[in-house]
Amino acid sequence: MSLLVKICGLSTRETLDVALAAGADMVGFVFFSPSPRHISLEVARDLGSRAKGRAVKVALTVDADDATLENIIETLRPDILQLHGKETVARLRDIKQKFGLPVMKALPVETVADLAPLPGYAGVADRILFDARAPKDATRPGGLGATFDWHVLENLDLALPYMVSGGLSADNVAEAVRVTRAGGVDVSSGVERSPGIKDPELIRAFIRAARATQELMVR
Repeated sequence: MSLLVKICGLSTRETLDVALAAGADMVGFVFFSPSPRHISLEVARDLGSRAKGRAVKVALTVDADDATLENIIETLRPDILQLHGKETVARLRDIKQKFGLPVMKALPVETVADLAPLPGYAGVADRILFDARAPKDATRPGGLGATFDWHVLENLDLALPYMVSGGLSADNVAEAVRVTRAGGVDVSSGVERSPGIKDPELIRAFIRAARATQELMVR
């Protein structure tokens, strides 16, 4: 199975086109106002139309209510919802039933104890995203450029597809995949020149590094 590469927090035509041309499998759009990567519905409509049919469109939300989700879905037409807040298993089930879209649940990780909620989420979600746990005083749950101890996932036995994120870059993606055996990688701040500002060369470099990792693994 090929490694999935997701570039998250895209907000301009230029950087979206770079990610698509470089071969990103998934492109993520953030709908969370405290984030420097947050985009308006107008921008989402434009970027979503450019990405249609070229990559999986991911809408990232944080504890969004139904009305907010409805507006995002109507505008972006995402292929999957990424729930990055404190959504419960019951909330995931409700969202799937109401909107009929696959759901990827982000799970913050610092220690093995953080995997305790995993069985419940795995019973409902279509994919799990393991991300670094944000500091207690953080204003947002992800995109902070911090890694977590990948060895926490080293002996993970999970039938559900999963990805890793948190502080990934072209320099460390190979090690992250080697340790976690994840089927996908998700990068945001690791391809930025400053918070929220994607760098085309860093996007290309990350995707090249991820693809090289995949080639080594199948040898």
